[in-house]
Amino acid sequence: MSSNSIAKPFDNREQFNLVIVGHVDHGKSTVIGRLLSDTNSLPDGKLEAVRERCRRNSKPFEYAFLLDALKDEQEQGITIDSARCFFKSGNRDYIITDAPGHVEFLRNMITGASRADAALLVIDAAEGVMENSRRHGFILSLLGIRQVSVLVNKMDLVKYDLKVLEKIKEEFGAFLEKIGVKPASFIPICAREGENIVRRAEWHDGKTVLEQINDFSAHEELDNKPFRLPIQGVYKFTEEDDQRRIFAGNVETGTASIGDDVIFYPSKKKTKIASIEVFSAKEKKTISAGEAVGVTLADELYVRPGEIMTKSSDISPRVGTRLRVQLFWMGRSPMIKGKRYKLKIASSRTSTFLSSIEKVLDASDFSMSFAKSQIDRHDVATCVIESIRPISFDLPTEIAGTGRLVIVDRYEIAGAGIVLGGAMDSKSIFDEHVEKREERWETSELTSEQRALRFGHKPKFILITGRNEERSKRIGMMLEARLFDEDYHVYYLGIANLDFGMDQDVEEKEEERAERIRRLGELSRIMTDSGQIFITAIGELDPHEIRIIRKLNAPGEILVVSLSQDSDTVSEADINLNENDDEVNSIRKICERLSIEKVIEDYVI
Repeated sequence: MSSNSIAKPFDNREQFNLVIVGHVDHGKSTVIGRLLSDTNSLPDGKLEAVRERCRRNSKPFEYAFLLDALKDEQEQGITIDSARCFFKSGNRDYIITDAPGHVEFLRNMITGASRADAALLVIDAAEGVMENSRRHGFILSLLGIRQVSVLVNKMDLVKYDLKVLEKIKEEFGAFLEKIGVKPASFIPICAREGENIVRRAEWHDGKTVLEQINDFSAHEELDNKPFRLPIQGVYKFTEEDDQRRIFAGNVETGTASIGDDVIFYPSKKKTKIASIEVFSAKEKKTISAGEAVGVTLADELYVRPGEIMTKSSDISPRVGTRLRVQLFWMGRSPMIKGKRYKLKIASSRTSTFLSSIEKVLDASDFSMSFAKSQIDRHDVATCVIESIRPISFDLPTEIAGTGRLVIVDRYEIAGAGIVLGGAMDSKSIFDEHVEKREERWETSELTSEQRALRFGHKPKFILITGRNEERSKRIGMMLEARLFDEDYHVYYLGIANLDFGMDQDVEEKEEERAERIRRLGELSRIMTDSGQIFITAIGELDPHEIRIIRKLNAPGEILVVSLSQDSDTVSEADINLNENDDEVNSIRKICERLSIEKVIEDYVI
């Protein structure tokens, strides 16, 4: 469709997302082209323009050309991206996606299908069920798409023999049943001739394709589900002394209104909705599923992108670091243990590792393996993955948008699937790492006791954290100077020295924050092993991040100083300082604690 035609929003009618999938060259694009043409949904002159282009290029006209969104697709004759278009029937407005069928572009197919309410799966009557037909069926199952109709295309090539239809129905129907998909219908069609697309052929007495998609039920009433607003970004505007901090995202499910009590997960921070902000729209008091919105909060909270806002009165999402998942792997390289991947659930982005593999299924022949040590391309695996920070999720049977996941490897989508639930607690990746690291740690001939005797103090890592990072830095540097004047071996590390040194290869993104935390923890282990008092100051950490640093610093000792008394850090801090304390008083309290713990001698002002 032309850019002008797709720029106009639909009227206030029911909208329905439909995806068409199937093996390459089985006729998906032709089906869509016929739907657009036969429902009079094409822009004026579009059909004639495509016919004329084909005439000039001495190329036979095909309805599939109406969907060719990419120049490469026209040259190669295959759909390589997910082309979207729109058409209307008497019942509703459709957003229809032509997902690529070629095996090399499965990730594009998943992107196209991820938001669908229903699917049409196209099979060539002459070629029959192909391996990629099964893969696409499995992906629809993984994405939780239960409304599926199978279109048996190119019936003209088998001389309209309905026995061919029955054979495909028996074979593919049995396959779909095994993976939990019950097709609404098997419709024999000849898309090129428009038979049984909109117009019923004389040789068929069942539904047409248009009748079937009109019969698909609209997506569940998402407004009646628990409220879920994954936070995509936090914005602050300074023009005209505007002090608002707007938390923006797309509402997955449920409704919320100004004044509602809300909780963010996984941080569990609580507040109320103060206002609802919508770009270029009238003031709103309520938001509902499908809306892109921003909200301001009654309290000043530090909430990171990736958290999920929920209503206090609703069922809360699950939270964990170890997830049992079912995963379809598409990566060029196999998924292996010990390698870092990026996990995406809703708006959350975090690093993750493969922890264990329960079983691996070959989607083409349903053979099962319980002994694989890696997940190969096109495998369907039930496995456990572990993220390096807590992540919020729902089961896809409850809320699809917060129960589906994507795994990224080297900037490409390599896996997609669903969360089956939380996994039983086991040794975390950090616990296992620390154990292995300590087993291989090369110790000096000098003992920690000898160093303490020479230096006149025990080693300690002093971690100062708070919202006011500049104040934290001042206290850290002043503490270093005070201890240095007392002849202690002390070193203050400015966190910027890490950012532009050891961490220069780490991107400035929220999802890479965990890697920065890991490196700080590893460095603290080295510094405390040298016998020094090691000090650094960093912006506000959450409890999980502090626990990770403690683990990585072990067996070294750490003193966590929080400068934000109303933050989550308080629960993991060893000292909670009043934000109104001056720097001198703050340093006195820290030194008193060091004296109590026998790190330094009795502290006297």
